[in-house]
Amino acid sequence: MSDYLNEFLFGIYPYIAVVVMILGCILRYDKDPYSWKADSSQLLRSRGLKWGSNLFHIGIILLFFGHLVGLLTPEPIYHLFMTAAAKQLMAMVAGGIFGTLCFIGLTILLYRRLTDPRIRATSKFADIMILVVLYVQLILGLATIPFSAQHPDGSSMIALANWAQYIVTFQGGAADFVQEEAFIFKAHIFLGLTIFLIFPFTRLVHVFSAPFKYILRPGYQIVRKRG
Repeated sequence: MSDYLNEFLFGIYPYIAVVVMILGCILRYDKDPYSWKADSSQLLRSRGLKWGSNLFHIGIILLFFGHLVGLLTPEPIYHLFMTAAAKQLMAMVAGGIFGTLCFIGLTILLYRRLTDPRIRATSKFADIMILVVLYVQLILGLATIPFSAQHPDGSSMIALANWAQYIVTFQGGAADFVQEEAFIFKAHIFLGLTIFLIFPFTRLVHVFSAPFKYILRPGYQIVRKRG
């Protein structure tokens, strides 16, 4: 990969993706607030939805926060508790478990979306597209595990963490950290950034409307059947 392309993809593109995500979400919520939702397909077919949705959401939430903590924790901090090699091993094991849960759930959801005639007929292009993109991203992520195992000293993990920390702190030279890394890592990063880019145009926006307040609500809603 040329130096110019590497600099654009991993030094400039991250900021383009995040800016588009933020501005796109603001504009969508302002201009078309009634589209800010994830249309449920439960009324069309409930079979498979519970297992698929639960496994997918549990897996992807744990993967997201695992990536967040793993990439953005400075090296001196985690060295107080463990070595880079131990951190990488933990990341590989946890990523493999959470990734497998997410893979099973996403497979069920994608199968429902593509094979059930009623669900397929009511699905938008973006509904199917984002599931496919997430599916490919998940496969790429699981495929990085064998490549990480080739560097048991944690050197690749340190390089990727340095890239992420340089990006979020607006430091120059971030792209240099991934210049020599394996293509699978670069593809995983690029597709991850692309998910941020297309985020405002998909059902993923419902993440920002997750009803966390219900966890702290003072009481339960009472529902009575008609007598």
